[in-house]
Amino acid sequence: MRSRFILILFFIVWGILLSRIYFLSIKSNSYYEALAKQNMIKKEWIVPVRGEILDRFGKPLAVNNIGFKIKIVPHLKKREKLLGSIEKITAKFSDLNTSKLIKRYRKHDSPYNHDPIEVVPFISYERMMPYYTKLLLDPLIKIEPAFKRFYPQREIASHVIGYVSKANTKDTQRDKVAKITGIIGKSGIEKYYNDYLEGELGYKKLKVTAFNRVIDVVEEKEPIQNRDLYLTLDLRLQEFIHKLFQNKAGVAIVMKTNGEILAAGSFPEFDPNLFVSGISRKKWKELINDLNHPFTNKLINGLYPPGSTIKMGVALSFLDSRKISPYTPFYCNGAIELGKRKFRCWKHTGHGEVRLIKAIRESCDVYFYEGSLRVGINKIAFDLRKMGFGKKSGVDLPNEFIGVVPDKEWKKRKYGLNWYQGETVVSSIGQGYDLVTPMQIARYTALLATGKLPTPHFARSFTYKNYIPKEEDVLTPLQKRNLKFIRRGMYEVCNHPKGTATRHISLPIKIAGKTGTAQIVGIPQDEKERMKEEELAYYSRSHAWLTTYAPFKQPRYIVTVLVEHGGHGGAAAGPIVNAIYTKMIELGYFRARD
Repeated sequence: MRSRFILILFFIVWGILLSRIYFLSIKSNSYYEALAKQNMIKKEWIVPVRGEILDRFGKPLAVNNIGFKIKIVPHLKKREKLLGSIEKITAKFSDLNTSKLIKRYRKHDSPYNHDPIEVVPFISYERMMPYYTKLLLDPLIKIEPAFKRFYPQREIASHVIGYVSKANTKDTQRDKVAKITGIIGKSGIEKYYNDYLEGELGYKKLKVTAFNRVIDVVEEKEPIQNRDLYLTLDLRLQEFIHKLFQNKAGVAIVMKTNGEILAAGSFPEFDPNLFVSGISRKKWKELINDLNHPFTNKLINGLYPPGSTIKMGVALSFLDSRKISPYTPFYCNGAIELGKRKFRCWKHTGHGEVRLIKAIRESCDVYFYEGSLRVGINKIAFDLRKMGFGKKSGVDLPNEFIGVVPDKEWKKRKYGLNWYQGETVVSSIGQGYDLVTPMQIARYTALLATGKLPTPHFARSFTYKNYIPKEEDVLTPLQKRNLKFIRRGMYEVCNHPKGTATRHISLPIKIAGKTGTAQIVGIPQDEKERMKEEELAYYSRSHAWLTTYAPFKQPRYIVTVLVEHGGHGGAAAGPIVNAIYTKMIELGYFRARD
């Protein structure tokens, strides 16, 4: 019995040993074979060339400068060898710092890395060529082709184009190309269309020895690259507007009524080339401390009271409520009293009897005060949201703001407070809580001109397809029928002797529009007559709006201008709008019959 037990135990032990030998020699063969292949097959990524950004006529807005990157072979443990190679580089390029290059090398040197280490990311072609062959005589130095983003127009259209810069950890986790290139679109078109512009990685599978010497190319895939993007921008018009805004802060947008943007500027602008290789602390501080906010894209991130530019949308809401007709009169004696507060019209002597067209033409505040009390804030807010306010315009730029269209529910949700009639009154003339972006105003102006709400866009054509414009039908049948009254009022703003913009417009074509003066400082109740804008301190002056469309009978173009702290809309923005249309006529945007 004991001998049988020993024999059974003997067979069990040998069975375990034999099964283990079988596993190690046969079953694990495929696993270790795969590991061996990994050791002998090396994958090298081929970086795609980033697509260029061009204006509608092919003029360059973002291109790639050709140059070289300098690498040094890894595992140089002796400082003398490393220092010798780096000093050969710095002797040729005096702006490079020896200690910084050594630090960069040490940071990426590792026993597990067998690839040359990049110490100089970019040297331009012109600078490298005199020393190219001399540097290659050093077997420790490797020179490879490289590309660096360049913005030839510098400040012009910088908020639209945006810029590329070094990718952070979050970027490299999300983006495979950025992980290899170390570069990604950070703002503007560069960011919005980054995935398209950067292309797709190619690769080579190489058979190598244990010493990393290439024996053979096993597989190769070309990168998908050079995906150029044509924008709707006309650089000629963009340059002209840039000059108009010298020493001014604000926004200008020139757009086709279908949403195609011909020019758009947020002023002051900045040079995006500063960010490509990393901006200095001094320059960054200078940008963010500038009170005119050159680094803010005011097209979509500037939030302003719309002032009187909102009055056409409010008027459409009045008419749609059926509580007010185009012929309903209100009497303006310069102010209304509500509770213990006086709400003034901009014209302290009053406008007398006012109906819709006159109210728009002369921008009578009392008309809108009285109408808003009859119609109510909830109806007005509902209609303004349909017209594109309080939501994104959909323009192809990242991080767009939505603004504020207030009503009773909004105030309760945000502040936990009840709504007051006085807040309805100030909202009706685009003050109080109301905030809009210039892009929303341009889009809304196109709605008034055509009856369709377009999606603004900068992309015109990609490598294999064109951008398809989008428009929404958002107005009620009654609002569409009443547009003729709104348009007549806007026409008289720019053409009638009493129009608020007439004396600042002198053109061979007929345009329609609306001025706006957006107050940023409240008027004390005990002030009998408002202080003149030019008497106020600069940063206390109102923002000046003028939004227009042309030609009046067959609208094709929108021009919207905001001058920060410009004072009155007509006086500050009118000459700029007039100059833009004059330039558009010169460039052939209008026909003789317009």
